[in-house]
Amino acid sequence: MQYELYYWPGIQGRGEFIRLALEEAGADYVDVCRRAESSGMGMAAMMQLMESPELAQLPFAPPFLKAGPQIIAQTSNILLFLGPRLGLAPEDEAGRLWVHQLQLTIADMLTEVHDTHHPIGSGLYYEDQKPEALRRAQDFTRMRLPKFLGYFESVIGRNPAGTDWLAGEAMTYADLSMFQMIEGLRYAFPRNMKRLERDIPLLVALHDRIASRKRIKAYVTSKRRQAFNNDGIFRAYKELDQ
Repeated sequence: MQYELYYWPGIQGRGEFIRLALEEAGADYVDVCRRAESSGMGMAAMMQLMESPELAQLPFAPPFLKAGPQIIAQTSNILLFLGPRLGLAPEDEAGRLWVHQLQLTIADMLTEVHDTHHPIGSGLYYEDQKPEALRRAQDFTRMRLPKFLGYFESVIGRNPAGTDWLAGEAMTYADLSMFQMIEGLRYAFPRNMKRLERDIPLLVALHDRIASRKRIKAYVTSKRRQAFNNDGIFRAYKELDQ
């Protein structure tokens, strides 16, 4: 099956978590908006699909995935769907639910990253809420980020199958998502991550293990991987990385 991924061009955003799973699995997929970015046709196709009067189950926002006649939205939901099909989820139901639970917690963490630079409203510019962003980022880097990272470090440490992966004895999409989280956090909060990574050696090893995988390495170093920038979720504002 050829999958069609719909997400905003120009940023990694939430769509990147899905791309990493598709890339690791060597799946046949089209990144619709990026494929036709120069002509604008990709965005037109995405908006046309979202606004189609014939679509009974509308996605609220990108990312969403078209798989045959199905349209699946929400990052964690898309990965729940793709996981078993791409060999990136446990075979048993309990294992699949555990990986999904981890992915939902990663989604919570990602929202808090976004809110460091947009604590008041997503419709406002960062410049319109800089004092509030500074307070929010201070709380995030001092309290919330260590708590999230410490939790996932404990998850790896308690994995009965060993400390290579978050869940079970094989890599899952949650591991790929954690790789992306660490990549993004290093971009947005390099000073804080340098301090915090001393306490999460298992997560750092997980990141490095995934970074060295053949398909992930090829993708990350290719032109198809959009660079981090200050239009996405992870933003590098020095004043927020105290």
